[in-house]
Amino acid sequence: METLIPVINRLQEVFLTVGAEIIQLPQIVVVGSQSSGKSSVLESLVGRDFLPRGSGIVTRRPLVLQLVNVPPLSERTQQETGIKAEEWGTFLHSKNQIFTDFQEICKEIEEETERSSGGNKGISPEPIYLKIFSPHVLNLTLVDLPGITKVPVGDQPEDIEAQVQQMILSFISNPNSLILSVSPANSDLATSDALKLAREVDPDGRRTLLVVSKLDLMDAGTDALEVLLGRVIPVRLGIVGVVNRSQHDINTQKSIEDTARDEQAFLQRHYPSLASRCGSRYLARTLSRLLMHHIRDCLPELKSRVTVLSAQYQARLSSYGQPVEDHSATLLQIVTKFASDYCNTIEGTATHIQTSELCGGARICYIFHETFGRTLQSIDPLGGLTELDILTAIRNATGPRPALFVPEISFELLVKRQIKRLEEPSLRCVELVHEELQRIIQHCSSYSTQELLRFPKLHDSIVEVVTSLLRKRLPITNEMVHNLVQIELAYINTKHPDFTDAAQVSASVNSQQQDGVKLWKNEKVAEEKAPVSDFSSPVKSQAINLLDTATPVSRKLSAREQRDCEVIQRLIKCYFLIVRKSIQDSVPKTVMHFLVNFVKERLQSELVGQLYKQNLLQGLLIESQDIAQQRTEVAQMLEALQKASNIISEIRETHLW
Repeated sequence: METLIPVINRLQEVFLTVGAEIIQLPQIVVVGSQSSGKSSVLESLVGRDFLPRGSGIVTRRPLVLQLVNVPPLSERTQQETGIKAEEWGTFLHSKNQIFTDFQEICKEIEEETERSSGGNKGISPEPIYLKIFSPHVLNLTLVDLPGITKVPVGDQPEDIEAQVQQMILSFISNPNSLILSVSPANSDLATSDALKLAREVDPDGRRTLLVVSKLDLMDAGTDALEVLLGRVIPVRLGIVGVVNRSQHDINTQKSIEDTARDEQAFLQRHYPSLASRCGSRYLARTLSRLLMHHIRDCLPELKSRVTVLSAQYQARLSSYGQPVEDHSATLLQIVTKFASDYCNTIEGTATHIQTSELCGGARICYIFHETFGRTLQSIDPLGGLTELDILTAIRNATGPRPALFVPEISFELLVKRQIKRLEEPSLRCVELVHEELQRIIQHCSSYSTQELLRFPKLHDSIVEVVTSLLRKRLPITNEMVHNLVQIELAYINTKHPDFTDAAQVSASVNSQQQDGVKLWKNEKVAEEKAPVSDFSSPVKSQAINLLDTATPVSRKLSAREQRDCEVIQRLIKCYFLIVRKSIQDSVPKTVMHFLVNFVKERLQSELVGQLYKQNLLQGLLIESQDIAQQRTEVAQMLEALQKASNIISEIRETHLW
């Protein structure tokens, strides 16, 4: 099971190369308040001084520390590592540089921190990755985070406390991480910020190990026995007390070995019953054991996660396609696929069918039978036509002679006026279908093959060709629809099988009037005796008023006038309904033939004719930089996942127990 930690270190390196943390790897996260002794604890685990020290926030970037146990220099050959040193370190940002002087490691940490965080106490969430090889360390992976601070200093923002806490939470929220909470013994643990943050993400304390530092700095007459026994704050993974090096020890460069001996002597004097379960060496063994068991528990889920992500990234990589080799074949394939998708969307057989709104052929059907049909049905056959208009038309059609019968020319004049009202909604129907055909272009662009999205110039050219084809057909279709109305206006077919004969209408009206002839004669006599009315002798201004504005008749109409108006109204309504029915049927057919079907039949040939040219192929198939970059990133991630899968597969089941 000792091989598990190196496996995690290898996985960490694999995923760091692609700059992503999609896999939550098991690791130990060190959390503590500013100057709580975190750095001293880490240095005691390594056995060397390598961390920057000073006042204020010293750790200003996360430090991912991998400890790798190697044989002593005397027991290994030069071929094994190629390094003539007992201990050394390497950084991810400078892989080819070997640091054998730990003071140089400290200097490199400071310089790398200032490169991204600034030279005046600014913090950065970008980690520094350090790997230390030594025969004196146990295999471990730790993350040292900036200390929790309260007051901003230097160029730190006012919300430095919130930033640090957010950074800490982003690491310890990982359910696969163990939390190493460092709290000094000379402060009240009930107010420990490190324990407070740990409790937020680990309320049961299942992932938390408490380190009580600075045992030697407690007030005289007090000790941490109750705390170390877990009677004050219970922690599932245990509580370990350690003695840190004092500032005097650091200034006098007291060695870690001497510090470890003095620490053990202090524990034997003050905590003899707990001496074997405290101290830096015991802490290192405990951390290594806990991490190995934690890795063992996380490994099945980790393996499953890698497998799932590998399949997902393989699918994404396939969707991006391969770099273009045969430009002609690629262009023909994309054009054919687009034309097929466009036609299938109209026919309703497309692979991607929207469920949120009508699209394509369904939308066109709705325009024909709902929008256009209902609009025609809402047009009143006699709308905008008053009795005054009808009587005026009758009189104008008779000239200077009084009419014995209703003149046919007045009927034709008035019914043509009503038929013209059908042209506007018919042309609007063409416009709506044209707009939907334009929308289908974007629909197919969104759901078409990823190949089309790879080439923005080809995409724009296809859109331009289809738009141009639609634009050319629009005036032709409008002209044909306009002609449909003009055809109806050209000849008023009063012999239409569905049209009611004028004589029948007149007879029907006469039969509804009791004593029609007698009443008509009485009215005639009354008219001769009555003073001149608006209709018999209209004044010029009154005549203009009657023609320009539909003012109500100033007197009650005579029976004959009522009869003539009703006859004309019935004839207009009857003939208008015939024409409306014809227009409602012929306009959709015209639009389908001259616009929709024409575009469907000519689309592919138009695209090929306009785009399949040798001088255009290279330019059209220039790949989008975003797609190329995404393909590269996905390929790198897939390679990392495959490496991770191979690394995990090397672990045999027997190694887990």
